[in-house]
Amino acid sequence: MSQRDARLIVVSNRLPITIEQVGRQIQVRPSSGGLVSALLPAFKDKGGCWVGWPGTDYDPDIARVLRNECAPEYSFEPVFLNDEEKKCFYDGWSNEIIWPLFHDLQSNCNFDPAYWAVYRDANEKFADVVEQTAGHKDFIWVHDYHLMMLADALRSRGMRSKMAYFHHIPFPAPDIFEKLPWRCEILRGLLQFTALGFQTQRDSGNFVSCIRRCFSDAKVEDLGSKVLVRAEQQCVSVGSFPISVDYKSLACDATTLETRERAAVLRQEFQGKKIVLGLDRLDYTKGIPQRLAAFRELLRREPSLKSKVTLLQVVVPSREDIPQYQRLKDTIEKLVSEINGEYSAPGWTPVVYWHRSLSRPELLTLYRAADVVFITSLKDGMNLVAKEFCAARSDEIGVLVLSEFAGAAAELKKGALLVNPYDTEGMSAALMRALWMPEREQRLRMRPMREVIEHADVYEWCKSIWRDVGFNGIRSYPQPHTTNMGSAAMAI
Repeated sequence: MSQRDARLIVVSNRLPITIEQVGRQIQVRPSSGGLVSALLPAFKDKGGCWVGWPGTDYDPDIARVLRNECAPEYSFEPVFLNDEEKKCFYDGWSNEIIWPLFHDLQSNCNFDPAYWAVYRDANEKFADVVEQTAGHKDFIWVHDYHLMMLADALRSRGMRSKMAYFHHIPFPAPDIFEKLPWRCEILRGLLQFTALGFQTQRDSGNFVSCIRRCFSDAKVEDLGSKVLVRAEQQCVSVGSFPISVDYKSLACDATTLETRERAAVLRQEFQGKKIVLGLDRLDYTKGIPQRLAAFRELLRREPSLKSKVTLLQVVVPSREDIPQYQRLKDTIEKLVSEINGEYSAPGWTPVVYWHRSLSRPELLTLYRAADVVFITSLKDGMNLVAKEFCAARSDEIGVLVLSEFAGAAAELKKGALLVNPYDTEGMSAALMRALWMPEREQRLRMRPMREVIEHADVYEWCKSIWRDVGFNGIRSYPQPHTTNMGSAAMAI
C-alpha cells in the first residue's frame, strides 16, 4: 500500500451514529455534539473507518445495522462497553474527574481509584478494535479525553503507525492538572502520540507547562507554528488547531427560501420583540444560570425593555442520569420560573424555555431569527454555536455576545462583544449594547468573524492537522451541500 492509499482511522468515544434498542426494534439516530458535527463532513469526504461506541451493548444485529449506514468510502467499527465500563469509564472517569477538572471545577471531582483502573481497561478495549482495523500505514486520529491512553495501549502492542490526538476540551494549567492523582501516567500516555492538537495556544501552552512541571528531563523546541516536546525518551509535535464548522454548508442552507421563511414566521410569533438566543447542551460549564441572572439584571435596570425583548433559552438534554446534571436542570427551571413570575405581562413572556434537541432546520431557523446570540460559558474548549451562528448570517446582521473563557473568543474577539460570565452587571450592559447596536456596526463586526470562519473551516482544520503528520488529506474541496446529520453542534 502506498502512502497515497493510507486510510484515515478516526477513533472517538462515540460513533457518529447511535444505536437504540426500542423493544425488538433497532433504531439509528445521529449522535449529537461538536465533534460529530465538525468532523463528519470531512470524514465522509476523505473516507476511511470510524471506531467508537455505538451507544448500546453487544447485539449480533448491530453489525448489520452499521453496514447499512456505511458507504463504499467509509465504514463504522463498534466498540462495545458493558455496564461497569459505562459507569466507571464514561460516567466516572470522563464525567466525574476529567470533565470538571479540565474546566477548572476541581471541587466537582470524584477521584475514585476504580475509575482509573476501568479507564485503562476501556482504552485497551478500544485498542483491540483499532489493532484489528488499522493497517501499519494507516493514519490513526484519536479524539478527546476519553482516549488519552490509547496510543500507549497500541504502542505496547508494537504498532508504529502515525497517531495524532486532538483534545477538544480545555487543557488546564499545572496548578489544576497536578491535582489529578494519575497526572504522570496521563502525560506519558499522551507522549506516545506522533502529534498532539489543542484548541488554543493557551491550551497547548498549559500542556507544555505540565510536561515541564512533571518531568525533569523535558526539552521544548520552538518550531514557529508548533513545538517539539521531548520527555521520558519520547518526542511529540504539539500545536494549536482551532476546530471549526462546515462554513459553506451552513451558509448555503441558511440562505434557502425555506429557512428564511421559517425565520420570518418565528419572528412573527415573537410579535416583533428582540430575540436573544441562548443555545446549550445541559452542562454546568455553560454558565446558563449566570446568563439568566444577567438577563434578570437587564430587566431590572432597564424597565423600558418591558415587552420588547425575549430570551429564548434552548437546553439540549445531556447526561441527565447524573444527579449533578439533574440538579442543574432544576436550578435553570426555577430561575426561568422566577424571572417570568416577576416580569411577565399580558402578551409577553420574558424567558421562553425549550428543553429538547433541535433538528438542523430548527437550528438554522433560530440562527437566522435571533437578534443576539448570548454565550456565557464558564470554560469552553471552543463553542461551535458561536461559529455556526456567524456562518448562518449571510445578511451580516446579528450580534454575538461571547464569554471570554470560550476558545472561540481567540478567533472572534474582533467582532464579538466579549464578557466575563462571572460579572452579572457587565453581561447585562453588554446585552443592552447588543440589543440596540446599529446595523452598520453589526455588519462591521459580523463580516470579519465570517471571514475568519470561512477561511479556517472544518476542512482546513483537518488538513492543518493532517499536514502536521504528513498524511494525505481531503481529495478535493467539497461543494456546499445539505447534510441530514444535523443536530445542534454543542461544544465539547
